[in-house]
Amino acid sequence: MDKTDRRLLALLQQDCSLSLQELADAVNLTTTPCWKRLKRLEEAGIIQGRVALLDPEKLGLGLTAFVLIKTQQHSSQWYSQFVAAVDAMPEVLGFWRMAGEYDYLMRVQVADMKRYDDFYKRLVNSVPGLSDVTSSFAMEQIKYTTALPLEN
Repeated sequence: MDKTDRRLLALLQQDCSLSLQELADAVNLTTTPCWKRLKRLEEAGIIQGRVALLDPEKLGLGLTAFVLIKTQQHSSQWYSQFVAAVDAMPEVLGFWRMAGEYDYLMRVQVADMKRYDDFYKRLVNSVPGLSDVTSSFAMEQIKYTTALPLEN
């Protein structure tokens, strides 16, 4: 990946609706070489998709919860069941297996505390073996980005 690829990726992270011509002009290429670079980046899995970012507040989804989970279960069967259950929950926007005190971390987006309580009950009833489920709620979003830092 060279400087031009990184510039294309930076532009797409800012606005994925830019036309091929606009992208090509911005990186001093003609459209065919620019398209070939984008195609190569997609085939390599570097560009995974192109999406619209939505405002959760304006959609009535103003409560962000960070959920930390401990478990005593670590079998592959339990893990598969847990991952499948969480994957089926559209409120979970991010889900990580962690090193450290907690085993898993989730970022959950819901309308309000009642909806979070509904989510929590579904979570703890869907998979046995969760020994500690701790939630923290965001009071203010200070920084949020989906743009990865692309400096060398």
